[in-house]
Amino acid sequence: MNSNTRLQMILTDTRIDTVLRAIAQLNLPNWWLAGGAVRNTVWSSIFGNECRLGIKDFDIAFFDTEGNRSQEQAAKTTLTEQFPNDLFDVKNQASFARWRTGSRPYASTEEAIADWLHTATAVGVRLDVQGQWQFFTPYGLDDLFSGVIRPTPTHTHNLDADNKASGFLQKCPYLRLA
Repeated sequence: MNSNTRLQMILTDTRIDTVLRAIAQLNLPNWWLAGGAVRNTVWSSIFGNECRLGIKDFDIAFFDTEGNRSQEQAAKTTLTEQFPNDLFDVKNQASFARWRTGSRPYASTEEAIADWLHTATAVGVRLDVQGQWQFFTPYGLDDLFSGVIRPTPTHTHNLDADNKASGFLQKCPYLRLA
């Protein structure tokens, strides 16, 4: 079985699967659900209840050069109405650098996700217009499936990446640093 099939099997019939279908209905341009919700769902599936990394929020990245912050808020409001017990972080990667200090401009959603702190976090999933799963995995899925915490190339010496890694290790004893 290939890695994408394995990832889909793990995420099917989980909270990710349910929320993914609602995100697809928003018709955000070039969107991906990525980050901790995907990573933590996989790690909880693989490592069991002793891995206490739940879903804090759903990170939804999209790219619209014409978009603005109200587009993010509208998507967040719609999702929050459907899922009042969940948190959503919806960000237009085209405008991210305009309001987030220290961020560089991105040319696509994929470029932004590839720049996230850790390889196991830089994993995106979405549904196409036919409802088929799609995957964005710039660093592959080996680290995610093996519980390896590895900074992405631009964050090799980033204190934020180190601090987040420490938090992961405290909550899930099966993880290891690269």
